[in-house]
Amino acid sequence: VVLCNSNPATIMTDQAMADEIYLEPLTVETVKRIIKKEKPDSILAGLGGQTGLTLAMQLDKEGFLQAQGVRLLGTDAAAISRAEDRELFKEAMAEIGQPVIASDIAETVDQALAVAEKIGYPVIVRPAFTLGGAGGGAASSPDELKIIAGTGLDASPITQILVEKAIFGWKEIEFETMRDGVGNVIAVCSMENLDPVGVHTGDSIVVAPTQTLANREFQMLRSAALDIISALEIEGGCNVQFALNPDSYEYAVIEVNPRVSRSSALASKATGYPIAKVAAKVALGYTLDEIPNAVTGKTTACFEPTIDYCVLKIPRLPFDKFTTASRTLGTQMKATGEVMAIANSFEGALMKAIRSLELNVRALKLDKLEGLYTDEIEDLLVQVTDERLFVVAEALRRGFSPQKINHITKMDIWFLDGFQRIIDMENELSRCKGEPDMDTLKRAKEMCFADSYIGTLCGMTQAQVKALRERYGIIPSFKMVDTCAAEFDAETPYYYSTYDGENEAVDNGSGKKKVLVLGSGPIRIGQGIEFDYCSVHSVWAFRRMGYETIIINNNPETVSTDFDVADKLYFEPLTAEDVQNIVELEKPWGAVVQFGGQTAIKLAKALTEMDVQILGTSADGV
Repeated sequence: VVLCNSNPATIMTDQAMADEIYLEPLTVETVKRIIKKEKPDSILAGLGGQTGLTLAMQLDKEGFLQAQGVRLLGTDAAAISRAEDRELFKEAMAEIGQPVIASDIAETVDQALAVAEKIGYPVIVRPAFTLGGAGGGAASSPDELKIIAGTGLDASPITQILVEKAIFGWKEIEFETMRDGVGNVIAVCSMENLDPVGVHTGDSIVVAPTQTLANREFQMLRSAALDIISALEIEGGCNVQFALNPDSYEYAVIEVNPRVSRSSALASKATGYPIAKVAAKVALGYTLDEIPNAVTGKTTACFEPTIDYCVLKIPRLPFDKFTTASRTLGTQMKATGEVMAIANSFEGALMKAIRSLELNVRALKLDKLEGLYTDEIEDLLVQVTDERLFVVAEALRRGFSPQKINHITKMDIWFLDGFQRIIDMENELSRCKGEPDMDTLKRAKEMCFADSYIGTLCGMTQAQVKALRERYGIIPSFKMVDTCAAEFDAETPYYYSTYDGENEAVDNGSGKKKVLVLGSGPIRIGQGIEFDYCSVHSVWAFRRMGYETIIINNNPETVSTDFDVADKLYFEPLTAEDVQNIVELEKPWGAVVQFGGQTAIKLAKALTEMDVQILGTSADGV
């Protein structure tokens, strides 16, 4: 295996990861030189995102791969073109009767204006072959379109943009799918954006599995996704995005990514189905029924994952560093990273995810919104920003009905009802004025309210809430991610916390000393993927030395949250309270905080107070 990448912070550019590693720029010239020197049989393009895909396509187009006798593994060049080239994609969808949004291709600004005139404003500009929606945007007038079309044409490597009718307010639904060379297809995971169409999926809050679809809608879109990847003859992982009219069964295909994408990492961690690993084996010619499921050890990769919990992803946006930047979210991605949370309910996953963001926020509450007048809150609801989640919660506190908020934001009533239940719980706790009764406290913990927040609402300290909870016997239990809704026993120790009784995280009886490694949380400015690189290496070193390793982290994009890196993985917020729950269950011999960046170091003092020895530099030294 020969690997080429220019990023020193990733684990893939480590000597241990491939036979030959080239730390070189990802350009056509460099890759040509490497191919001539290494003489590989084949090239795998679909796992390096848009960069890898575009490079392979350029080499194929020039005839270089054919001349060198190198074949493209997985999805072939013609299929990639049909999915990526906006014009060919429209034709392919028309052939199989899949609806697309009214749109047309433009290669100049004047052509773009003519298209918009024909289909009507507002329009969305989507450049061909770019990453994260770069160069795209929405325009509601010819003047706006001139600017956005110009930017989009500059951003596209083939100077081509798609100008499409904007269907703001429709639901955005994604399916992560997998197909092999003989035509077996499965839907690995369905996902639904909280924000309607118009916000890039990388900047959207995403819930898996879909929550608001009727069975008929779900089956209609799932069948469409599988028909599309079959018609395009994708081999490997593929992401299909749909827009669904909330008031009818009308839908449209937004786009198809014929590669693993941002959503693939999320879908892998949400289901425990290793999409990239399976895609690599499919590229070599294996069929899905020949690839064992690593989680159950009994089923194969053609078993469609079933999940009996709720997963929520929230993007980590950089506005805490760029205080004067525009907070508006649109079709161009602004997030630097993301967090994921797993719980038994939507409300629980939401409360966990907010704690994981590391924005010094414990709940659906931003202090700065409390001082605003109600009409100012109503004005803010119209704006799509990173703080909209908190604005919605504040509006509910002011007595806005979910119906009214739905009318303004187009967020589904189902989600807004979930927000309302959280606000109702806050009110109930505030009325306790002292110790809440057992039932109230249990319901608050089932919604994953933090002890410290319950204390603030009831007028108690965090320690008092914890003591009361333990007196009532309300303690966390840990459930296993098993890909099959507990139909088969899982062999992978990958856990999330709930408050519903049975605990599945049992001691494996190895008798080894346990070492806890704290991860680094979401990628943000100043805290990047290199901390994850260090955490993974420390885990490998401890495992080699015969220790049992435990990782706590909440970032679905990292290697540390792969279920086979440590002996046990806990997908939880990195706060003192959430970490203490795991410490009390696992009783680790020591903990490592020096590899998880600022996130882990901040927990050093708390760990010392829990009587966990800090391995390496002490808390005082830090």
